[in-house]
Amino acid sequence: MTVRQHITDVLQRVSDGHAIDYQTARELSRISGADLWDLFAAAGKLREQYRGTKVDLCSIINAKSGLCSEDCVFCAQSSYYTTGSPAYPLISVDRMDKAAESAKKNGAKRFCIVTSGRGIDSCDDLKQIAAGINRVRERGLSPCATLGTLTMDQLSYLKDAGLHRYHHNIETSRDFFTNVCTTHSFDERLMVLSDARALGLSLCSGGILGLGESMDDRIKMAFTLREIDVDSVPINFLMPIQGTPLEMSDSIAPLQALHAIALFRFILPDKEIRICGGRGSGLGQLHPMILTAGADGFMIGNYLTRSGLDPADDLEMIENLGLSI
Repeated sequence: MTVRQHITDVLQRVSDGHAIDYQTARELSRISGADLWDLFAAAGKLREQYRGTKVDLCSIINAKSGLCSEDCVFCAQSSYYTTGSPAYPLISVDRMDKAAESAKKNGAKRFCIVTSGRGIDSCDDLKQIAAGINRVRERGLSPCATLGTLTMDQLSYLKDAGLHRYHHNIETSRDFFTNVCTTHSFDERLMVLSDARALGLSLCSGGILGLGESMDDRIKMAFTLREIDVDSVPINFLMPIQGTPLEMSDSIAPLQALHAIALFRFILPDKEIRICGGRGSGLGQLHPMILTAGADGFMIGNYLTRSGLDPADDLEMIENLGLSI
C-alpha cells in the first residue's frame, strides 16, 4: 500500500466514525515530503465534515499579569524569571467589558478572562471576575476563563455567574510535563478539568508545541485530550521569551506545525481545534494553511504578553479561503 493509499484508508475510517489508535497516529506522524500535502488535504476534509466551513474566533484579556508562583519554563509572567513582562493586579470590570466589546467587533464569538498565578486567592477578585463574566455574556459573547487551579466551589460560583467554558492547558504529554513545570503536577491539571466537567462546564485544554518535546509527546497529549473529552483544543507554538529557560529555543518549523495540526484533527476529528499563540511566527508564509490542514478556529487579537496579528488581515484570510466566521 502506498502512503497516499494509507492516508485515504485512514481518512475513510475516521469519516465513518472510527477512532484511530496510537499506532496509526504514529504512522501518520512519520509521513514526510510530498505526501505531507495529501495528509493536510485529508485533515482539511475531516475538518469540513465534522466542523463545517465556519471559523470559530476567540479573544482574551490579560486581566492580571505577572508575579506568578509557578515555574513554567515558557512563561513571561513567572516570578522565577526576569523577563520585563508587565505586572499588575486584577483590572476593573469596565476594562474587561471594553476588551470584550473590541473582541466582538473583530468577529470573536468567545471571550476569555485570563489571570496569572496558581489560582484565585481573593474573594474580592473572584467576585470581580464573576462580574466581568456577566458583562461578557451581556455583550453576546460566550464567556471563558483561564484562572489556574480553582476549587470546585470557585468553579461553581463562576458558572452561576454565567461562565460557559473553563480553559486549563495540560501543555504537553504526561511523560514530558516535568520538563515544563515542577511547581504543580500533570494530575493536578487533570483534576481541575475533571471538576469543571462535573459541573457541566465546557472544557478547553491543549498546550504549546516547540518546548523540546517529540512528535510522540504531541500524539500522547492529543490522546489524553481525547480521553478526557475536551470540547476545544488550543494549540500554541512557542514564542521564545528572553529571560526564560527556553529563550534560545528555535521556533517550530512551519511544516512541522502543520503536521501536528493535521494529526490532532485525525485524533480529535469532532473537536474544536483552535490555533493560538505563535501562529504568525510559527507558520510564517504558510499561516493560512492552518485552516486547510485541520484547524477550525483561532485566537484573534493580542496574546497575553505579545502582540497578535492584525484582525483585519485575519478576517480577509478567512474570506479568501472561502470560509466564514
